[in-house]
Order: sequence, then structure tokens, then C-alpha cells
Amino acid sequence: MADAVTSTTLSDSDRSVVIQLTNTSDGTGEAAVNKVDVSGLAARTSDGKACTGVRLAKIVYSTFGMSVKLLWDATTNTICWDLNSDYTTDEDFTEFGGIRNTAASGGKTGDILLTTTGASSGDSYVIVLTLFKEF
Repeated sequence: MADAVTSTTLSDSDRSVVIQLTNTSDGTGEAAVNKVDVSGLAARTSDGKACTGVRLAKIVYSTFGMSVKLLWDATTNTICWDLNSDYTTDEDFTEFGGIRNTAASGGKTGDILLTTTGASSGDSYVIVLTLFKEF
């Protein structure tokens, strides 16, 4: 059996994308699973240019029983944001343009990966990411 996960794009515009992620765990957990694939996001309508990366603008989340790490995908993944276990909060980084990808240039994709820690059967998370798009 595997964790029951969803990834739903709520909106995808020229400027931003909003993605809802959920997981109800069977205890398996997730390890560096690609949750934001920038190559699959809508291109800019004015010139058709593809999205090459994102900045974390806002995050709203609730975790039960497990913690979650968001990672910038690269040859050596870099932490984007840690989500504490048994916690509900929202964070807004729009005032300064969002959390930027700090991964080293080697193998940097612009994608965001997700890893869970301490997942047991019945644990869960709901995460809503608002991301500024880069071209």
C-alpha cells in the first residue's frame, strides 16, 4: 500500500501558481517527491516563454503526526521550508518577493520536492503553496 496523496493546481496565471497538496499516510511516507514541476506550469501568455522556476510567496499548512520538508531540486537538494509536525499556520513572504531558490547551480531544475519525516499510519498533511513564477 502507499500513502494517499493529491496534488491539485488551483490556479496557474502569468504571475503565480497556487497548488494544494494532501497526504493521508499508511506509514510509508514520501521521499523527495516532485510536487512542483515548473516545466508543467503554464507559459507566459505575452510571449510563450516557459516557466523556469518559482519563489515561495505564501504557505498555509496543517500537519498531523509528521513533519514535512520542502526542497529545491538540484544535484544536492536545498531546504526551501520546514513544516513542523502537529502544527497549523500560514506564512506570507510576499512583502519581499518570496523565498528564492538557493540551490547551487549544479543540476538546479526550479522544481520543489517534498519529503515527510516520522509518518505513521493515519498521519496527514494539507499544504497550499502560492508561488511566484520566474521566466
